[in-house]
Amino acid sequence: MGANQEGHQSIKAPADRLARLLVLGVVFHVIYSWSIFDIYFRSPLVHGMTPVEAPDPAPASRLVLFVADGLRADKLFEQSMARAPFLKDVVENKGSWGISRTHVPTESRPGHVALIAGFYEDVSAVTKGWKHNPVEFDSVFNQSRKTWSWGSPDILPMFADGATDRNRVETIMYPPEFEDFADADPSKLDTWVFTKVDEFFENASKNETTVNLMRSDKIVFFLHLLGLDTNGHSKRPYSKEYLANIQLVDKGISEVVAKFESFFNGDGKTAYIFTADHGMSNRGNHGDGHPDCTETPLIAWGAGVAGPRRGKPTVDGYSTEWGMDALERNDVNQADVAPLMSTLIGVPYPMNSVGELPLTYLENTDHYKAVAAFKNALQILRQYLVKQESKRRTELLFTPFPFLLDHEVKVSEIEALIARGMVPAAEDQSRELARLCLEGLRYYQTYDWLFLRGLISLGYAGWIVNSLLFVFKNYASKAGEAAAEDEEDRKMVTYLAIVFFVAFSTFMYLKESHPNYYFYIAFLVYLWSEVVKNRVFAWKLVQRNLNSGAWVSNFIKGILYLVALEVLVYSYFKREILTPSLIAAGIAWPMFTPDSFQAKNVGVVWFWRIACVGTSVFLMLPVEYDEDMRLVTAGGVLVLISGSVAAYLLPLYVPEKLPTSGKLKPKVKQGPPTVILVQLAVIFTSILVVNHTSYRLKNSQPLPLLNMFVSWVIMASCAIIPMLDSVKEGQHYLRRLMVIYLAFAPMLLAWLLMERALYSEAKAEKLGNDIKDVAGTRRVTRSASKTATQESAFRLLTANDLRTATIFLFFINVAFFGTGNIASVASFYLESVYRFTTVFSPFLMALFLIIKLWVPFFLLSAVFGIVSRSIRLPAFSLFLLVLSTTDVMTLNFFFLVRDDGSWLEIGTTISHFIIASSFIVFQIILFTVGHFLVGKVLIPEIKDDKQD
Repeated sequence: MGANQEGHQSIKAPADRLARLLVLGVVFHVIYSWSIFDIYFRSPLVHGMTPVEAPDPAPASRLVLFVADGLRADKLFEQSMARAPFLKDVVENKGSWGISRTHVPTESRPGHVALIAGFYEDVSAVTKGWKHNPVEFDSVFNQSRKTWSWGSPDILPMFADGATDRNRVETIMYPPEFEDFADADPSKLDTWVFTKVDEFFENASKNETTVNLMRSDKIVFFLHLLGLDTNGHSKRPYSKEYLANIQLVDKGISEVVAKFESFFNGDGKTAYIFTADHGMSNRGNHGDGHPDCTETPLIAWGAGVAGPRRGKPTVDGYSTEWGMDALERNDVNQADVAPLMSTLIGVPYPMNSVGELPLTYLENTDHYKAVAAFKNALQILRQYLVKQESKRRTELLFTPFPFLLDHEVKVSEIEALIARGMVPAAEDQSRELARLCLEGLRYYQTYDWLFLRGLISLGYAGWIVNSLLFVFKNYASKAGEAAAEDEEDRKMVTYLAIVFFVAFSTFMYLKESHPNYYFYIAFLVYLWSEVVKNRVFAWKLVQRNLNSGAWVSNFIKGILYLVALEVLVYSYFKREILTPSLIAAGIAWPMFTPDSFQAKNVGVVWFWRIACVGTSVFLMLPVEYDEDMRLVTAGGVLVLISGSVAAYLLPLYVPEKLPTSGKLKPKVKQGPPTVILVQLAVIFTSILVVNHTSYRLKNSQPLPLLNMFVSWVIMASCAIIPMLDSVKEGQHYLRRLMVIYLAFAPMLLAWLLMERALYSEAKAEKLGNDIKDVAGTRRVTRSASKTATQESAFRLLTANDLRTATIFLFFINVAFFGTGNIASVASFYLESVYRFTTVFSPFLMALFLIIKLWVPFFLLSAVFGIVSRSIRLPAFSLFLLVLSTTDVMTLNFFFLVRDDGSWLEIGTTISHFIIASSFIVFQIILFTVGHFLVGKVLIPEIKDDKQD
């Protein structure tokens, strides 16, 4: 990079070229950010299969499905099911039971889809939210003759909308506003369902058409019970309200069963299944793979269901602890419930189901069970064959899945075993065939991953190299060093790039690739063609570093910067690594500065050390921490104290320590700034409101509208006050920072003071390239003309500026992960937004959480803007240096993206990649915010002692 030259007017990039680069970068990163969804999150579902009928005759004519949303298995089964006497009697005397293990993400939509449609989370659903599946899918409800359903508007519509006949699935739902987390008794949601079922039977008895339909076969009744989930979120699953809700559900089920038996005259043709979509963590959340979230109860009884088995009791940690070790327990995977329901009522298996029929729950002949297991495997095989043919049709060089080349032979063998009555062998072969089909589906799902990941990686590498060359040419080279490239050569490169794009696009067309792939190719070809066009300058840059003798030093600094980026990547997974990094930055870094600097800036050095070490403690605290109003109040009091100190000290900077402006003269005003006093009053009010709101919520009292109104006003004031306090000439930058944000200032302010003090020392002692990239002084000038000169005299970027970029990125991570990993669904603590709304609204609540996460970045952007101006760099130089290199992190996260696992794991990898890939947009926002917040504040001129 360039030598240390100050006062170069030519190092600013032309505005049009800079604008083109930024627009290119935004469009490139927005489009390439979508690449993970085209590669990792394409829907695995296939269509076009022929349904596979369940074996005849069906043991049941109708099925009643109870789903207790958010019910943990242990809370039902513990204490020998004392909380649920009716279901206990079923388990001990009438039916089969076990644990249904859900697959992550343990959320309501994927849980119900697994239960009713038989397949686990469609990974492409990450782009759609959780109320609807992104593609059409088959379900038990869709295959039934008629389904009646009662419950939540968040769940029922997706099965009704997805049915081939919209009238086949009838929904009776309560209004969305019923789902209020502040409600004193959320169990009324379940009472509503039971009441509506009673009303349904009363009305049906008066309608002959409805009665005849109910008495036909292949009928399903679905009761979705949301009270437990709502109580678990708001009161926790160990609360008396949650446990009482279990009793209410048990009583309601007993009454519904009695109603069915009475209506159908005990004809023995009704099958019942009771289960849950997911569990609940002790913190009142769900989403991850913890057993509290994945283990749910499954109880089945009635027509076609096996009764209790005491001959081979299950003795393990679960049954023994629950006092249920006298009975055999049959555990299943959640998707296995769908083929079980299909078999019981004799409807075709859902065509996208991957569940394995749990034969232990069936009461039937061995031959019937063997045929059912075979048809279950045959249904999965048909999915595999459709997927294979789809891939074969689009691949020029097709490589089939090697373990199912003889699938026809395997099918014939199973049929022969069944015909000979070799039931156990037939069941084993059916399970093996289903397992291979699932592996084959995964094989074709990931068939193109290697090629596509290579394509995207080359695109990101092209952006890194191209943008770095732009920075070197415009901000790290003297005027005239960047020689113009030969025009004819540039044209030739352009022609070759067009030819390459056409050839590559033709190849993708023959593969029937998604239209997005053409954009990926276009960017890749364009970026690398620009790199080739600038190859002469790139070679001169290499030669200049080799000839100057500084290449070893610059190479080491570059390697250290890359190491720092990898440390930051690791911090996304283990934020604790930021603690020793902060301590090292606070304790060790000042030791490598000149002794004269340390002697002259004792206060700044110690301020930096205390701020870094103090902040490092927070990164070691648990991510999941229950609300403690004592800590919240203490934090508010500390903010008040810091604001009061600022209100006392800030007047000392007026007018003695402020430079005069060419337009305005500082006004002499005694006493603290009015805006600071207003902010202190707002903070004091917020402490009172938060405590009062928390008290009422914990005591299940309705939240007054006044509390919500004041909370909204306080949040709005956080944005309005800094805007009203417009930035005028004559305003000291420290005053402006305190106005922007009082609480998060100390550590960032310490960074600013260290940078400025170091640069002052470097200039005074003429230390050259060792410390030339930092700036600062605590001296000020009163000359408006000198201030103007300071604003226009920029210097070149150097390798030492990598340190400033590293610290900025480091603080971005500290701000981002200082309170935990935001991608964890189970870590989202919704009570933090109850101050504004208590009615369940996922998008509004997510917006509040995002606003909360953005708060630290506002001050960070302001401080970074001041640092950049203080060390006399052009406005976009440091910004572009950061922007050009952070895609090294993006490439790391690109290969770490997962399409399986929990929402915690899937969501974390997605968020990491999106955050890194969208960094250019994020940085433009931060740069704009920083310019708005501190763009006109006065920065004291840099002077050394010899100028006095």
